[in-house]
Amino acid sequence: MSRSLTARIAVIAVGIAAAAALAACSSTHESGAKTASGKPTIIASTNVWGSVATAVAGPDAQVTSIINSPTDDPHSYTTSPTDAAEIHDAALVVYNGGHYDEFAEKAAAGRSNPTINAFDLRPAALAKDDNEHIFYNPDTVSAVAAKIAADLGSVDAAHAQAYNDRLIQFQSRLKNIGTITDQIAADHPKAPVMQTEPIAHYLLLAAAADDRTPHSFEEAIEQGTDPAPADVAAVRGLLNGKQVRALVYNIQTEDKTTQDVAATAKAAGVPVVDVTETLPQGTDYVGWQTQNAKALAAALS
Repeated sequence: MSRSLTARIAVIAVGIAAAAALAACSSTHESGAKTASGKPTIIASTNVWGSVATAVAGPDAQVTSIINSPTDDPHSYTTSPTDAAEIHDAALVVYNGGHYDEFAEKAAAGRSNPTINAFDLRPAALAKDDNEHIFYNPDTVSAVAAKIAADLGSVDAAHAQAYNDRLIQFQSRLKNIGTITDQIAADHPKAPVMQTEPIAHYLLLAAAADDRTPHSFEEAIEQGTDPAPADVAAVRGLLNGKQVRALVYNIQTEDKTTQDVAATAKAAGVPVVDVTETLPQGTDYVGWQTQNAKALAAALS
């Protein structure tokens, strides 16, 4: 074989190898955006937003939640290389925003596919409210669900109508939560309550409750630091004096201080309403928030 022919064959071989490598890279990216069966992939920062996405996606898209465990704290969670790759390649990413799940926000930076920041979709009336636990606000959740349906429809036009139909069903179910909180507001206007952390801020806001928790106390608990002795004394005084009618208690971030507060409430006969930041086992978003609203109503009754 001549040297010139050998050289030409070598060039062709290199070209084929390069094309194969490029195709492999493209295939890898596509498999991230869609499953092998062609379904769009959705990555949610937590199972709360995963549940909302699932309600809209139904069987036509695949939803994966990065945080499923109640022991994982979205504030301090660090993405693994697998998490980062899934977020980068997904057809759609949904995260909370508002400095709540910064791991997802950072990993999603620079994506070309649609990305939804729930905090940015909160109603105009809440625009100045910096409480990041926006998933306790059904109006924001409704807006996020609508954006999910629209974005999925843009990447999967064949199922756009199905996404929209499921959106309407989900939004109809969301209204049940508002019915309960509206009734609480009517039956117990300005009911004094307390929280160990400001997680259920929007639930209490919808119920027109009067949150009397010392701000510095709940801020310290949320940041994982010890509250000032004066704040602890103030909290105990409110409970022992029955100046609040319920204690809203985050069971996912218990420590000695919050456990003592819950014990003080129970000893004083003040009802304790347990809340969480991620979905309890075996429920969906609407079921979870409906139960939270009902528990608050029962405590105030």
